[in-house]
Amino acid sequence: MEAEDLYKTIFTPGEEVLFKDKGSKFFGYAFPVKSEDEINLALEEMKSKHHKARHWCYAWQLGKRYEHYRANDDGEPSNSAGMPIYGQLQSFEVTNILVVVVRYFGGVKLGVGGLINAYKTTAQMALEASAIKTKTINTEYKVTCDYPNMNKVMRVIKEKNLNVTNQILEMDCQIFISVRENEAENIYDKFDGIYGVKIEEVE
Repeated sequence: MEAEDLYKTIFTPGEEVLFKDKGSKFFGYAFPVKSEDEINLALEEMKSKHHKARHWCYAWQLGKRYEHYRANDDGEPSNSAGMPIYGQLQSFEVTNILVVVVRYFGGVKLGVGGLINAYKTTAQMALEASAIKTKTINTEYKVTCDYPNMNKVMRVIKEKNLNVTNQILEMDCQIFISVRENEAENIYDKFDGIYGVKIEEVE
C-alpha cells in the first residue's frame, strides 16, 4: 500500500461474472463483509441460489490491516481454488471482502493447472466488476470542553478540516471527531494543549 493508514474495499456487491472452460461454468461474486457471520450468510445465499452447482469455492479477507483471511477449496484439489482466489484479493489489495466462485462441472476435467487458471481468472473478473474504493484508517476521539472553550475547539476543527461525527451539547460540550491515523497524534496534542479541554480516544 502506498500509505500505512489506507486500505481498499468495496461497499456494494460486485456484478456477477461468468468464465467458461471446456464446458465448466464458473460464476464469480464479490461481497463487502465485516464479520464471519456476514461471510456465512453470503455463502448460504450462494448455495441456495446455485443449489445445483458442484463447488462453492471462496476466499475472504477482513480487517483494515488485512489481518484475517481464509481460503477454501470446497472439494476441489488442494490449493487449486481457494488460494488462486485469495491471490487475487492480495493482488487487488482489498479487505473486508468475500469472493465466491461457483463451479458447474461440464463433464471434462480441467486438471489442477486448468482449475487454478479458472478460479484465478474468475476472481479477477469479479473484482474488476466491483467498485473498489480507497479508505483511510481513522482514530476516533471525544473532545470535551465547557462552553467558553467551544470557540477554541471549533477553531482547531476548522483549521485542520476535521471530520465531526457527533456532537452532544448538554452541561458541557462533547464533540466526536474522526482523524486519519497518521495525523492522530498531532491532533491529540493540539487539543491536549488547550487548557480546559479534554481529549480521549473512543474505542
